[in-house]
Amino acid sequence: MIRKFITLFTDVTKTGTKIPKEEYLTTGKNIIIDQGKDSIAGYTDRQKGIFKEVPVIVFGDHTRIVKYVDKPFFLGADGVKVLKSKEKESNYKYLYYALKAAHIPNTGYNRHFKWLKQININYPGFNEQKNIVDILDSLTRIIKVRQKELALFDKLIKARFVEMFGDPVIGQKFKDKYSMTEVCQIIDGDRGKNYPHNDDFSNSGYCLFLNAKNVTAKGFNFENQMYISQKKDSELKKGKLRRGDIVLTTRGTIGNLAFYDSEIPFKNIRINSGMVIIRLDTNRINEMFFIEQFKMQLFKVKQKIASGTAQPQLPISTMNNIKILLPPISLQNEFANFVQQVDKSKFENIVYLNKTLSSKILSQIGDVIRD
Repeated sequence: MIRKFITLFTDVTKTGTKIPKEEYLTTGKNIIIDQGKDSIAGYTDRQKGIFKEVPVIVFGDHTRIVKYVDKPFFLGADGVKVLKSKEKESNYKYLYYALKAAHIPNTGYNRHFKWLKQININYPGFNEQKNIVDILDSLTRIIKVRQKELALFDKLIKARFVEMFGDPVIGQKFKDKYSMTEVCQIIDGDRGKNYPHNDDFSNSGYCLFLNAKNVTAKGFNFENQMYISQKKDSELKKGKLRRGDIVLTTRGTIGNLAFYDSEIPFKNIRINSGMVIIRLDTNRINEMFFIEQFKMQLFKVKQKIASGTAQPQLPISTMNNIKILLPPISLQNEFANFVQQVDKSKFENIVYLNKTLSSKILSQIGDVIRD
């Protein structure tokens, strides 16, 4: 049986209670669900207003992320839709998988719920729904185990670095260290009078203007895009990327690194006020070598900065105090080749896992289509 979204779901978001992001706790009695990638955004000790009518489906109106929630929760920041089924005997796990399989176009940082409301869903009987969920749950568990294995690749890279060069914080093997400014430029964005305002941004345009969600702990993520015009771009001075540059977040979530290499599809990119550009002297230091070393150096720097302030910052003056190991460039290149091989293996595994899950969902549920 094919069911329209609007005949199957009801939006009950208004019955939930939102918690401002600045009030999120790292631990607490109750969970907070938002539209981000993490299954749990934070915690709170509040009790009044908790949403208890679980299970539900949570949809990220801006991010298009779908979550299955079976524990009482509070809502995160704006952009969350809480969905209940109009059918008493619906299997919410089935509905979760069905909505994950739906094709919702990415229109940038806009509302996407209007697209979700246009889909049709293959809706079999309750017993068949349960059988399909059992199959997909089993597959998902296998994939989670494989994903944990993928995390070991990162440990392998770190171990290889220490084996070749020692711990960069201690510097046992190569004792000569150099300040950041001796091996790179640290470039701020243009924070002057021409810095873009809300009216200057659009969903498409000449120059991608990075936001906090674009630079993650795993590199670039372009699910949410903001653009400025060629005219606005020409008015700005510092802060435009060149191929080979490294972007570092310095405010809020500090220490995320992303490498602007030839694989990134955008020709014109600018950083926002919470980032800096690291432009290396590539005759002296390899980008992959620098990134891995800098991540290890940042770990201890971030521990010192994490003083409980609402908006931690990593000033350039602090970065200048970080000392960089500089072994022969031939050894750096050897390490970089190793990293590239490991990253290739990681990418192939991730693509395989994603395709496997997506194809299995579609084979069990059938295509979820929009009108």
